[in-house]
Amino acid sequence: MADHNGHSGPADSEEVWAILRELARSQQETDRRMQETDRQMQETDRRMQETDRQMQETDRRMQETDRQMQETDRRMQETDRQMQETDRRLRRLDDLFNGQWGKLMEALVEGDLVELLNERGIRVEHTATNLKRERGARRWEIDILAVNGDEVVVVEVKTTLKVRHVDHLVGLLRDLPELMPEYRTKQIYGAVAYLKADESSGSYAERQGLYVIRATGSSASIINREGFRPRRFGRHAAAAGRHE
Repeated sequence: MADHNGHSGPADSEEVWAILRELARSQQETDRRMQETDRQMQETDRRMQETDRQMQETDRRMQETDRQMQETDRRMQETDRQMQETDRRLRRLDDLFNGQWGKLMEALVEGDLVELLNERGIRVEHTATNLKRERGARRWEIDILAVNGDEVVVVEVKTTLKVRHVDHLVGLLRDLPELMPEYRTKQIYGAVAYLKADESSGSYAERQGLYVIRATGSSASIINREGFRPRRFGRHAAAAGRHE
């Protein structure tokens, strides 16, 4: 209520209560916001703790992964060492088996070879074993060579005969007149001798026109089918074989 000079008088009680209520409301809002801020800070702290825990877990997993990788690397090195040792032993066994058995096979086949070829119409005059030759960059070895005045038989001796051995011999027979000119004018034949045959290599050798000799027990025998005619290599390759 204004006085006679126009000034407002002291606030009445309603205005005071309104101000107090507004102050109380403001205080409650401030308290609520502080509580919300405190809650957010607690949530932030919880998330930071969770992030720290996850980082620690990630670090632990990385350490475990690193340990596993080191263990895997150790095992791989151990496996490689074992494989090298196995390979060394296999090479030693192969040398012993093929070397010793190869010598035995050559002696066995060479002992019966003259008679076997004579029975097929090839009159062998002499034989030679383990012939090693080279011409230019090419090197080759012939296990057994049976020769007479007009004919030569190249014998490949294997403990276990494989198709690739047959192919190798056929290639050698084709090239023999150029590789060994002293046999250029002769009729050239091929033979494989073995103790065991893989991959049907024995029948494959026969289809290539080669004599097939199998060592059994203390002897050897030609096992080509009846009526077999050997393939001629060299300058007589185009002519039909005459031996059975």
